[in-house]
Amino acid sequence: MTTDTAAPVKKSDLGVRVASGIVMILLAVAALSLGGVVLLAFVLAIMIGVLWEAWGLVRGIAASPGARLLWMVALTIYALGAAAGLLNSPSSLRWLAIVSVIATDTGAYFSGRAIGGPKIAPAISPSKTWAGLGGGMVGAALVMLIFTFTLAYALSGLDGTPPSLGKIHWSIPATLAVIGIGAFVAILAQAGDFFESWMKRRAGVKDSGRLIPGHGGLFDRVDGLLPVAFLLGVLNGGGWL
Repeated sequence: MTTDTAAPVKKSDLGVRVASGIVMILLAVAALSLGGVVLLAFVLAIMIGVLWEAWGLVRGIAASPGARLLWMVALTIYALGAAAGLLNSPSSLRWLAIVSVIATDTGAYFSGRAIGGPKIAPAISPSKTWAGLGGGMVGAALVMLIFTFTLAYALSGLDGTPPSLGKIHWSIPATLAVIGIGAFVAILAQAGDFFESWMKRRAGVKDSGRLIPGHGGLFDRVDGLLPVAFLLGVLNGGGWL
C-alpha cells in the first residue's frame, strides 16, 4: 500500500523581488540625483561587480588562460566604456538612456506576455519574442518622443518669452527620426540582454550571480543598459554629444 504525499509548494519570492527592486531603484535614483563623487563611486562599484560576475561566466565558457584573458579584456573595455558613457554624459541624457532601457524592458515584458508568438532566438533566450521586441521598441520610442517634446517646449522660451506649445514646430520627418532613435535604442538594449543570456547559456548557469535577492546578479540587471551607455560613451568621445 502506498501513501500519496503532496508535493512541496514552492514559496513565492515576489515579496523579496519587490523589496530588493525598491532598494535598487532608491540607490540608483539617489546616486543619479546627487551626482559627483557619489555617482562615480556608484557606477564604478556596479561595473566592478559586473566584471566579477563576468569572470565567473568566462571561467565556464573559455578553457584556456589565453582565451579567458581575451574575454576579460573585451568585457573590461565594454564595462568601462559603458561607465564612461554614463559619467561623461549630461544628466538629461544619462536619465534618458536609463529610462529608455526601462521602457524597453517594460514594453517587451507586457507585449510578449499579451501577444506571445514566434521566439527570436529560443536557444539563447526562450522567453524573448518578436512581439516583445516590438513592444520594447514602442516603449523606448514613446520615451524619446516625450523627452524631445519636453526639450522643445523648454527651448521655446529661450527667446525671452514664456515657453509655448504654439512655438514648437513639429514635423513628420523629425517625428519619424525620434521614433527611429527610440527603436534603435530598444534593439541595442535587447542585444545586450541576448549577449548576457548567451554567455550564461555557454557557462551553464541561470543567473550571473546571487547578489540581489530575487533578481540574480548585477550583470543580469544592467545587461540592456551596458550597450546603450557604451554608445553614449562613443558618441561623447567622438564629439557628437
